[in-house]
Amino acid sequence: MAASSKSVTDSAGWSKWHIAIAVGASVAVSAGAVYYISKRRKSKVDSEATTTVKSNSVAIGPQRNFELVEDDCSRAVELNCRYTKALFRRAKACEQLNKLQQSLEDITAVCIIEEFQNHNSLIMADRVLKVLGAQRASEAYKNRTAVMPSRQFIKSYFSAFSEDPVFNSISVEEKEKDETEDASSGYEKAKEMLRSHDYERIVDECTKELTQANSSHLSEALLLRATFYLLLGKGELAMEDFDQLLAIAEADKRLKANALIKRGSLKMQQGDQPGALADFQLATELDPLNSDVFHHRGQLNLLMDKGEEALNDFKKCVEIKNDFPIAHVQKCYTEYRYALTQQGPAQIQTALKTFDDILERFPGCAEGYALYGQALYDQNDLEKADKYFKKALEIEPDNANVYVHRGLLLLQWKQDIEAAAKLINKAIEIDDRCEFAYETLGTIEVQRGNLDTAIQLFEKAISLGRTEMELSHLFSLYEAAKAQTALQKKLGIQLPAAPLF
Repeated sequence: MAASSKSVTDSAGWSKWHIAIAVGASVAVSAGAVYYISKRRKSKVDSEATTTVKSNSVAIGPQRNFELVEDDCSRAVELNCRYTKALFRRAKACEQLNKLQQSLEDITAVCIIEEFQNHNSLIMADRVLKVLGAQRASEAYKNRTAVMPSRQFIKSYFSAFSEDPVFNSISVEEKEKDETEDASSGYEKAKEMLRSHDYERIVDECTKELTQANSSHLSEALLLRATFYLLLGKGELAMEDFDQLLAIAEADKRLKANALIKRGSLKMQQGDQPGALADFQLATELDPLNSDVFHHRGQLNLLMDKGEEALNDFKKCVEIKNDFPIAHVQKCYTEYRYALTQQGPAQIQTALKTFDDILERFPGCAEGYALYGQALYDQNDLEKADKYFKKALEIEPDNANVYVHRGLLLLQWKQDIEAAAKLINKAIEIDDRCEFAYETLGTIEVQRGNLDTAIQLFEKAISLGRTEMELSHLFSLYEAAKAQTALQKKLGIQLPAAPLF
């Protein structure tokens, strides 16, 4: 299940980027969204604070003396901790001074005091949070400890490729052929580990192969090592291996095409959209009948909200590889997404009906049931959606992400937070490296007002993040929860639990 398992390419489906929306969270101040600080008459203290903040901070832009503004506003806030004008101006000054945690705390306080009615304040809170999250992610990514994903995650990742030459070489039919190979070969050992799901030492064995002067598996070892560097979140090392493989003139075109697909997806993760699309274009020219090229480019186009281009890619994919079930369900899901953008009820129903046809043809495709469940959730057909999530779990009982999807569905359908939490904790029990589960549970705890618990869950999710983009999002959630915790103490308030939907 490539999409619903949150593959390295972060393809279609309920990705982590939608969790906050799914549980009704506001980006920076979700738990405070229902807290309204009562109106008070202006006092002598308010008047003194106003005089202080006006003295030097009125012309914040032209003067650009942000340190002076920060000092003046701080004195005003000491006199009245709920003085929004001083808080807002200090937030702006601290943003310019790159004191982003203080800026976030101040603008969060403003949003709460203003009862979330000031659009400018909300926009600023979102902006500061994103920049702070990106900064924290950049620092953390450089020093992160790589964590091998779970077996289910790796299975899901490889299931998105029908023409991966290395993975396909470990099929049962190839077993006898492999036994004739050199048993001392690092690459052959790595392949056997891939076959037996013993992933931890694959990179080491590939490295041994690459140190052999006359290796006959140089290209294959580079591709396999690069793939596991990707799975470990070691993007720079993966890029080096992809580049080296693509520079080998005699390397098989199937190996090069697979490397271009994966390098293009990596570039997309790194924010290099033109570079990603250029790699896919090279892959189509190199191996025009490789269905994986069109499948994965279709996923990227879907991420970029290029529905028509994504649909054309998936059509081409199934035309080339008509027996690949995941390509068919991805095409069907893309047709559904495209129908939503066109606001065509008839098109939506046609796309949903196509899911039934695909699942009748491929009844063992868990990806199809999960994506159909997500589409039905969108359409508020919650009972039927839950039926299809359950079916996906019957086929893949170790797929932690589907348990998370079911938990989110129960929150909307039955408002049963205990049942939802039980399902998400079940996901963690099945896969204690499921970052999606920790993040979702953390977001729910923010909504319930359990900020300390939420912070711990976000910290766990951060430790499992594989890309800088993932970490940026996770740090945004983490810093938002920390800001709310600080405000509870400073303002002397207890933010109540927010409604989940």
